[in-house]
Amino acid sequence: MDTKIAILCAATVLLWSTSLIWGLKFLKRKNYLLGIEFLVVTVSTTNLFIYLLIESQLAYDISYFLDAFSRAAGIPIIATAGLMAVTHNYKPSKVVDVVFFVGAFAGTAALLSLDVFAKPLPYFYVAMWTGFSIYLVCFASRLMRAGEARHAVHVFLAMVCSQTIAVIYDFFPIPGDEHQIIFLILALTTWSYLVVVLYYAYLALERAVARNNLPKGSVGLFASTASSNGR
Repeated sequence: MDTKIAILCAATVLLWSTSLIWGLKFLKRKNYLLGIEFLVVTVSTTNLFIYLLIESQLAYDISYFLDAFSRAAGIPIIATAGLMAVTHNYKPSKVVDVVFFVGAFAGTAALLSLDVFAKPLPYFYVAMWTGFSIYLVCFASRLMRAGEARHAVHVFLAMVCSQTIAVIYDFFPIPGDEHQIIFLILALTTWSYLVVVLYYAYLALERAVARNNLPKGSVGLFASTASSNGR
C-alpha cells in the first residue's frame, strides 16, 4: 500500500473513532442532535475506509452523500442547534430532532440530484460552514467570559482549521495533490479535532452555567459578577 494511502487510512480510522466515541458520549447526555450527527460522520468514514480498501462504488456513494449532508446541514444547522443547548438553553423535543434530520436528508438529496444546484453547490457549502464558524466564534467568546480560556482557544483554533478546510475543499486544490489524498488527510484530522474540542467545550460551558446558577444562555452576563467575586 502506498504511504499516502496508508496515512489516509489512519486519518479515516481516527475520525471514525472520535466521531463514534464522542457521538455516543453526546447521546448519553441526551443531546441527540450532536450525537446522531457525529454518528452520521462515523458511517461516512466507515464507507470511505471500505472504498479505500476495495474501491466499492456503493461505499463511495454513501460516503459522498453523507459528507454532503454534514457539510450542507449536519454540522452548520444540526450541530449548531445541538450546541445551543448550552448557549441558548435550546432543548428541542424528539419530534423536532427527527424533523431536523429528515429535512436535512431530504434537502441534501435535492441538492445533489437537481442540476440547478450543481454550480452554486460549492459556494453553498462554504456559506453554510462560514455561518457555523461565526457561531463558533460566539461560542468561544462565551467560554472566555465564563473563565474557560483554554477551551475557548481550542474552539477558536478548531474553527480556523475547519473553515480553512471548507474553503480549500472545492476552490483551492493543493498543488501536486491530484487525487486529494493530502487534502483528505488534513480534512479528516481537522474534523477529528473539531469533534473532540466541541464535546469538552460543551461540558465546560455547561459546568460554567451550573457553577453560577444561571439559566443556560446567560453565560455572557456573569463575567462581571465572576470577576467581582474574585474568580
